[in-house]
Amino acid sequence: MRFMKQDFVMMVLGIVVYVADVGADLWVAKTYFCGEQYLWCAIILVTGFISSVVVQFFSYIWFKEDNAEQLNWTLFLLHFLHGGIFTRYWYALKYGYRAAYKSNISGDKLIDGSTSLIHKRAVDAMADISMLRLFKTYLESTPQLILQIYILMTSDIDVRTFSQYFSITVSFTSISCATVDYQIALRKSLPDKNTFSMISSKITYFSYKLLTLTSWILSIALVTVLSINGSIILLGVLWLGGISWVLRQHTSLCKSKAAEVVYRIIVGIILTFTFFNVKGEKTKIILCVYYVIRVLITLAILCACMFCKSLFNGKIYLLSVIAAVVASLVLGIVSLSVYYRFFHPSIYYAQDVVDGRGDERNETCRIRRFLIQ
Repeated sequence: MRFMKQDFVMMVLGIVVYVADVGADLWVAKTYFCGEQYLWCAIILVTGFISSVVVQFFSYIWFKEDNAEQLNWTLFLLHFLHGGIFTRYWYALKYGYRAAYKSNISGDKLIDGSTSLIHKRAVDAMADISMLRLFKTYLESTPQLILQIYILMTSDIDVRTFSQYFSITVSFTSISCATVDYQIALRKSLPDKNTFSMISSKITYFSYKLLTLTSWILSIALVTVLSINGSIILLGVLWLGGISWVLRQHTSLCKSKAAEVVYRIIVGIILTFTFFNVKGEKTKIILCVYYVIRVLITLAILCACMFCKSLFNGKIYLLSVIAAVVASLVLGIVSLSVYYRFFHPSIYYAQDVVDGRGDERNETCRIRRFLIQ
């Protein structure tokens, strides 16, 4: 475990992005409100609020599990006012600065024979933030992106603006970047098959996530145009499938049963959009099954769109969208195959205790009990 200067810089940028994302949501909601599109405004605000509640909930629960003796009303109040994530960033920046910029720190020690305690704390803090960002991404950014594309597809061509296309493109990229940042934090805690370098595994993994998510979100948006109820039913069925898989894995991220139930619900939502290995076990077969089902559902959606193309009323170039869906899905599967063939870690971990302030030698990062890619 090594926390580098580039990790510290990325963490600072993460704070900026988080604040900008919240501001952008409020700006979009205000735009819809001023345009008397109250339903769209409500969806933006509700998804943002729900994701924030989940993030604050897990942030406080993890503080409670890790530092029960240091909890106070100030920390509870910060989380109640939706400022807990900034507390997380404060601790991460404090540990990260010491690890990245101060080579000789009094009171520091080695654990497991080679890992510096301060580096471990910085990496663990970064990992917790990456998990919380992943929650926010799939609870807020992804539904909002589907909404943006749906609005674009159902609006007249002459009223569309460049900002809509730009916003959608940035959203696709930011969702993929959040997933890659999580993978980087994961690699900090697991031995690697190969180094996660910028020109190889990072780009391959980013391409895999970006392309498969692009194909799937476009497909969901097409279903929504055909039938909003059909889209809700499809996502509901897939969510139930994800929940069933999570329950079979008997996850144990949280010490509290209530928190574990909420965690499993959230993981089911994440699995609705992209694949993650829930317990760090070998899942070659389930991975293949997941994407075979994804391909079959996507083909069914595209066939339905061609059969009911009159419903689009010429507001979108349907053949172009279908071509984009097929191309991104194929290229995404190719990137996935390359990633798992050459870059995926080959060592798997059994479930272990969560990170905390007890015996640092025997603790593992919480991320090893979270979603493993």
